[in-house]
Amino acid sequence: MAAGRATAPPSLAALRRALRLARSARDAQFLQRYFRTGPGEYSAGDRFLGVRVPALRRLARDARALPEAAVLRLLQSQWHEERLLALLWLLDRYQRGDATQRRRVCRAYVANLEHVDNWDLVDASAPGILGRELLGRAIAPLLALARSPRLWDRRVALLATLPRIRAGDHAATLRLARLLLRDPEDLIHKAAGWMLREVGQRDRAALRNFLRRHAATMPRTMLRYAIEKLNARERARLLAAGRLHRGPTLRR
Repeated sequence: MAAGRATAPPSLAALRRALRLARSARDAQFLQRYFRTGPGEYSAGDRFLGVRVPALRRLARDARALPEAAVLRLLQSQWHEERLLALLWLLDRYQRGDATQRRRVCRAYVANLEHVDNWDLVDASAPGILGRELLGRAIAPLLALARSPRLWDRRVALLATLPRIRAGDHAATLRLARLLLRDPEDLIHKAAGWMLREVGQRDRAALRNFLRRHAATMPRTMLRYAIEKLNARERARLLAAGRLHRGPTLRR
């Protein structure tokens, strides 16, 4: 290449080729089982190439110059790793962007939430994009997502409160956790319990107050996640005080 000539920006086709070079049939089989892709399971029909997250992160960095429109096409892919790669790209763009770029990324993210359709996709993107964008702002968008009939929207709402917790504001988390106490999905119980545990890491009194009011009726999984960092005696007392609430049959 002649000196000073600009390097051509990467193409979507080249990125997809690189993905397939990194694939593993053994990993694909493992991921199909790990993410519960069988009939009636939460990821029924999802398809995996067999590419691990560290490789996806490297590809996202290498593809920083890829146009956003191409990344959004990738987000609509039938392949799980292509959707995750697109989300990692958007997260990187959000973190590196100015206020205008961050708003643009967040709008694109929300407009494409239907493609954020597994727990790892939610967890990798919701805190760092939507959560960061709404930090210090009204929680109406999170309440709307928490009331969605779609499991993944409700998980997005919960995970998007994580930056608020880290900033010392746990009001939104506690409100959403109360709203979702009777949610039928185990993946919501886990997410709510996880966020409550994060609240307790920073404000033990706030967590204890929530548990004092709700431990008796919380789904068992939510309660167990929420109390993980409490001492053994307190965990035992809360588990004994709470009724064995299993809720409806859960899909795992």
